[in-house]
Amino acid sequence: MDDERPDYAQLRVHDPLTGTDFAPGAGIYYRDNYEQRAGHVGFGEGALRNGKPTLRLGVRAHCKPGDEDCSERAEVWEHPESWAPYRAGVWRGFAVRFVPPIPDDTHRYVIAQWKREIAGAHGNFSPYFALRMRGGHLFATIETNLLSSTKGTGASAWLRPDTEQTRILAAVNEAWDPATTPEYTTRTTEITVTARDAPLPRPSKDWMDFAVYTRPGPEGDGRIELFVNGVWVMSATGRIGHGEERLGPRQYFKFGPYRAAAPGKWSLDYADYCRSPIAADVLGRDVPELGLP
Repeated sequence: MDDERPDYAQLRVHDPLTGTDFAPGAGIYYRDNYEQRAGHVGFGEGALRNGKPTLRLGVRAHCKPGDEDCSERAEVWEHPESWAPYRAGVWRGFAVRFVPPIPDDTHRYVIAQWKREIAGAHGNFSPYFALRMRGGHLFATIETNLLSSTKGTGASAWLRPDTEQTRILAAVNEAWDPATTPEYTTRTTEITVTARDAPLPRPSKDWMDFAVYTRPGPEGDGRIELFVNGVWVMSATGRIGHGEERLGPRQYFKFGPYRAAAPGKWSLDYADYCRSPIAADVLGRDVPELGLP
């Protein structure tokens, strides 16, 4: 379909996040809503990268005690005018640094998420790909519609019939304790996850460079490639993303700290947001073995 072909001029953007505001033409902004009011956006407050101060995003305690539906966010969004077609294959990259102290509890922590446009639909649609943290460890998840399970084989899956979705455990780090994610009790062969050259690193006060290729494909032709610090971490193929007709025709990305209600502050530094249909623009090199642009 014509509306699924990426507009190369629109998709190729870069913001080093080292200025006093978002770079003109980068198509990203800090969204002002109730949940985001727990957040702080600080240009020039982050740690130095290539000799320049970066963007610090942080959250503080904001939710009322006992409000389980409340969350605290300080996320930078791609602007709706720059959202890509949902089925487009897109590379996105960013650098992140965890500001000590790094949380090690079992709350919900998210540092970046890839989503499908909701377009007025009711319900809670999780990101089709997300980078999360729990117990002081990073992990990556893939979301799709509710799938069947196959005991003993396939990707680790959390079937969530209450939301009609399935969450796949796609990547973990070398010190991962399976008890940290007890929800992933079944297996599915409808998404194939392949561990590559190294696991995810642990959260660190040092800069970490993420490069991610995503192409949603709820009918089975989806694909995700994850690189961290130039190292190939994971590949996934299959039924990736949500396929409901009621959802919108575009996808978008947002980054920044997002957590379930918690005491205290949590901050992350970000730099070098970029997006392109071409790997070299984001990863810094071609990857011919992937068979992608």
